[in-house]
Amino acid sequence: MRHVFLGIVAAALVASIAIAIFSPGFLWAWVALGPLLGLGVYDYFQTAHSIPRNFPLIGRMRYLMEFVRPEIYQYFIENDTEGVPFDRDQRSLVYQRAKKVRDTVPFGTKEDVYAAGYEWVNHSMAPLEHHPFEQRVTIGGEHCALPYSSSLLNISAMSYGSLSGNAILALSQGAKMGGFAHNTGEGGISKYHLEGGGDLIWQIGTGYFGCRLSNGRFCRDLFREHATLANVKMIEVKLSQGAKPGHGGILPAAKLTEEIAAIRHVPLGADVISPPGHSAFSTPIELLQFIASLRELSGGKPVGFKLCVGKRREFLAVCKAMLQTGITPDFIAVDGGEGGTGAAPLEFSNHIGAPLYEGLIFVHNALVGYSLRDRVRVIASGRVSSGFSMLKLLAVGADTCYAARGMMLALGCIQALKCNSNHCPVGVATQDKQLMAGLVPSNKSLRVANFHRLTVASLCEMIAAAGVASPAELRPWHIMHRISPTETKHYGELYEYLKNGALLHEPLPESYRRACNAASADSFSHV
Repeated sequence: MRHVFLGIVAAALVASIAIAIFSPGFLWAWVALGPLLGLGVYDYFQTAHSIPRNFPLIGRMRYLMEFVRPEIYQYFIENDTEGVPFDRDQRSLVYQRAKKVRDTVPFGTKEDVYAAGYEWVNHSMAPLEHHPFEQRVTIGGEHCALPYSSSLLNISAMSYGSLSGNAILALSQGAKMGGFAHNTGEGGISKYHLEGGGDLIWQIGTGYFGCRLSNGRFCRDLFREHATLANVKMIEVKLSQGAKPGHGGILPAAKLTEEIAAIRHVPLGADVISPPGHSAFSTPIELLQFIASLRELSGGKPVGFKLCVGKRREFLAVCKAMLQTGITPDFIAVDGGEGGTGAAPLEFSNHIGAPLYEGLIFVHNALVGYSLRDRVRVIASGRVSSGFSMLKLLAVGADTCYAARGMMLALGCIQALKCNSNHCPVGVATQDKQLMAGLVPSNKSLRVANFHRLTVASLCEMIAAAGVASPAELRPWHIMHRISPTETKHYGELYEYLKNGALLHEPLPESYRRACNAASADSFSHV
C-alpha cells in the first residue's frame, strides 16, 4: 500500500502538469486535494506510527473511528471470533507507558469494588520509599559458573519467523536500553537478535531450531556454537507453552523465508511444525541430565525449562528426579493456559493447560514441598501487562515475570488478529517487506524500553505502598480477592500453601497424596 500511494502521488503530479497546460481552470481542485496528498506524503515518511506509514492517508480512518466512536471500534476488536485480545484499559495502559504519556485517571477506580472478582493490594500505614532500578534477581545455582542478574520483567518467547526482523530488532534494542532480557522463542537466534545487543534467553524447543541435525535431532556442536555467544545469558528448554501445550509450534509456509529456513535448518515450501515432544530425553531423569549437559556445553550459563502445567504427577516426578540425581534447573518458567500465540488450534488454546495461577502455585508448592525452592528460580508468564499483574504473580510464588502481549503492544500491535496470515498491518507479525517497513526499530525500541521501565516502576511503587522492601518479601496475603459483595479472602486463603519439606515424609498432604504416590523419577507415565 505504501508503494501504491507513491504511485498515486506521482500520477497526480503528472495529471496536475497536464491540467495546468491544457485546462488551467481545474487547478482549483488542488486547493482541496493538495493538503490531503501532502498529509499522505507525510504519513509515508514519518516513523512514529505504523498504520499511517503502511497505509498513508487511508490508515487515519482507524484513528478517526476511535476518536468519533471508540465503543464501535472496541466492539469489532473484542468480538472477532479469531481470538480474545486485551481489553481497552489494559491496551491503553501499555500504549500510554510505551509512549510516555499521562497514565493517571480522574474520579477514582473504574471498577465495581463490590463485584465478585475485584482484587486489591493490602497497603501499609508505614509505606516505604521505592527504588525501582535496584530490583534484580540472580538466576543460577551452585553448578552455574555464569549466573545472570535478571530484571523483574523480561520479554517472553516470540520467535523470529512468527515476528518480523524489524520487530525482533526493536525488542532486542529495547532490552539493551532497559537492561532486561529478551527470550528468543524456539525459532533460533537471528542476526536481528544479535544486532540489537540485548541480553538473550535462548529457547530450545522440540524442533531444536538452530541446533539440529538434518534428521531433526539435537546437535551438541551447533548448540555449543550459539550458546557460548556473549549475548546469550540463559538457555530455556521449552517443554510446552500455554497457548497450545502438548502441540508443536507452527510457522505457516507463507511466513517461511530463505533466511528463516537457514536459521532453523528446515526446507522451504511447507509449514514448519515442531514435534509435540522432545527426542533428546524421555524420562524425568533424562530431562535433568539434558539440562546438565546444556549447562556444561554453554560454559556454565543458567539453564532451565518452560512448561504449562498439565498432569501434576509428571511435574512431581521431575522433582523426585531432582532429589535422586542432585541435578536442579536454574529456573522454571511457568506459562498459563491463557497465554497467547500467533497460531494454535482453537480447542488447544481454550481448553488445554492449567491457567497461570493454578499452575504457578502448584509448581511453587511442589518445590517447597521437596525442599527445592531455594535452589530454583520461578518465572511466571501469562497476560502480564501492568505493575499490579506482576505484583500478584510475585506474591503467589514467582521470582520474575515474562511479558509477550504487552511487549507486542508497545511495538505497535493493534491486535488485528492476522498473526498467522502474514498480513499484519503494522509490520509486527509478518515477513512481508512492505508491511515490515511500517515498523521502524529505532522508534519502537524506545517504546519497548519505556513500557518496561514504567511498569517496573509502578510495581515498585505498589510494593513500597504495602510497606515491603523487596519483591522477595511479598506473600499471598498481600492480595485480596472479593468472593461476593460481602466476602473477601486473601490468596493464602484461596489456595493451599505447603510448608517446606511437606512432601518428603508421611503423612503427605491429602491434596498431593495421590499424585505424589503416582510419580516416579524414572518415567513420565503412571506407575
